[in-house]
Amino acid sequence: MKREILITSDGSTTIHLPDWNEQYHSKNGSINETYHVFIKNGLQQVTSNDVSILEIGFGTGLNCFITYLEHQKNINYVGVEAYPVTLEEIEKMNFISVLKAEKESETFQKIHSVSWEENHQISTNFWLTKRKQFFEDITDINTFNLIFFDAFGARVQPQLWTVSIFKKMYAALKKDGILVTYSAKGSVRRAMQEVGFTVERLPGPPGKREMLRAIKK
Repeated sequence: MKREILITSDGSTTIHLPDWNEQYHSKNGSINETYHVFIKNGLQQVTSNDVSILEIGFGTGLNCFITYLEHQKNINYVGVEAYPVTLEEIEKMNFISVLKAEKESETFQKIHSVSWEENHQISTNFWLTKRKQFFEDITDINTFNLIFFDAFGARVQPQLWTVSIFKKMYAALKKDGILVTYSAKGSVRRAMQEVGFTVERLPGPPGKREMLRAIKK
């Protein structure tokens, strides 16, 4: 499938898939979307000082890197990705310059260069495991405080936004665990509710009216 580098509205890059008319991040701002959906409405809502995060769709590593930049807690980060982005594509991402995070450029490179399927200490209080895995093969139970659900949209991959997938997400979370996603589709909200989540609609990131946050009570 053809892949192109696209500049989004906040000046940051993303990968565009023209055959699907889909991107790894919002065209209205890759970095803005990450901060609004996953940091403000996800990470900052977790009260524990020890936080285990599962990312569904590791992609360009932007959510992981910004979590690293913004975290004030002990983070164990697990990123799941069936089709890893190549290092050549990562080199074309301009996140470091847009974030003015030149001092952390080595960390960004480390996030992408460390081996898959192993736990790596990125800093004194940030650990990363990258798993090459299909989402339907996730079997974690009562493991995570927070899920970043950042799969491609339901328009192009509806099978990733189903009751069966959200059952796995519900099982993977600890009690009072949080799942956040950029999506606000009614079918997604209903699938979450069917498996037991308490779901709330929140104001969305730039370009989207709403997003969803789900809690395992």
